[in-house]
Amino acid sequence: MDMRSFRVFFFAPPLLFSKSLGVSQKRSFGPASGVETVCVFPKNSAKLVVAGEETELLVGMESVGGSPLNIIAIQASVHLPFDHRMLVQNLTAQTFNNASVPPSVQATFPYTFAVSKYLQPGTFDLVGTIVYEIDQYPYQNTFYNGTIEVVEAGGFVSVESVFLVTLGIALLVLLGLWLHGQFQHITKKTKKAPKVEVGTRTTDASMDEWLQGTAYTQSASKSKKKK
Repeated sequence: MDMRSFRVFFFAPPLLFSKSLGVSQKRSFGPASGVETVCVFPKNSAKLVVAGEETELLVGMESVGGSPLNIIAIQASVHLPFDHRMLVQNLTAQTFNNASVPPSVQATFPYTFAVSKYLQPGTFDLVGTIVYEIDQYPYQNTFYNGTIEVVEAGGFVSVESVFLVTLGIALLVLLGLWLHGQFQHITKKTKKAPKVEVGTRTTDASMDEWLQGTAYTQSASKSKKKK
């Protein structure tokens, strides 16, 4: 079989993209024995992926067998964490020309991908595979099958965030109105009656001396005699 026609046939499925959830039906091959792979997110141990922006990872590969590896492509996809059959997004496949790994030699290949800027922030599973040939037979190794954390790009506010903030403000306003009404209701019931001050009459001695011999004292003495 002609190698060019084989490669054209092989790369057609990975270039199909899914913008919405669907069932993953990617063609896959088995791994070759003696081939080891490793994946590293440089300067990104938390595996944070900013929606709409490029993220880089490095794929390390080594053949401990006696045959060289002819690297064809690196491809990846994003899935729901609870069911890998549910495909969220097929990421761009990165192809290689004349990339080979001699026996017992370690080689590193960069892979850059970007999830959709419309993807809702959260935890997803990333499945990354590297496709290669040994003696013109295709093989495939999964270099990463784990979680990534998709976050919003800085400066952008999601519709969900706006809704949550608006809902919180509305609840606070309603709570404030309810407390105000309860306070007014309680104060009306607990209004106290006005106080009436009862005093005692005091007699000033100097005032009595000044009134001595006046008609006031004479009338007061007559009223006491009658009693």
